[in-house]
Amino acid sequence: MQTADEGQIIKLFEDGDRALTSADVGELRRIYADDYVQYDESGNASTRQDLIDRLTSGRLRFVSMRSTGRQIRLLREDVAVVRGSEEDEIERKGTRSSVRYVYMDVVMKREGRWQIVASQLAKQSLISNERYIRQQ
Repeated sequence: MQTADEGQIIKLFEDGDRALTSADVGELRRIYADDYVQYDESGNASTRQDLIDRLTSGRLRFVSMRSTGRQIRLLREDVAVVRGSEEDEIERKGTRSSVRYVYMDVVMKREGRWQIVASQLAKQSLISNERYIRQQ
């Protein structure tokens, strides 16, 4: 059975997907914490502002996002780890491509609301992605 906090976290991630595809800066600022940091598959770090800058400049556009698995683990009443996988259609500098990855996000409840504070991404091949989904 889903707890109220788990429901709020699921909604946060659904809102995040919509904010990324629409480049909604206000929503991105609500969803991602001021001190948010993301590490990509190469180990490069980026901040919330880096993400906003890429989306608003047109260098990166999320055409579509599809969650292929998401699990929430509440560690405390104010900290959770969310892991899952996604299949995204992106456009970079006018070139469209599909990307599949697994992720692990840390979310924290601050002043009564959940925000994403950290992310780690890893690209995944279609074969290993299907294997990951079957294990869920």
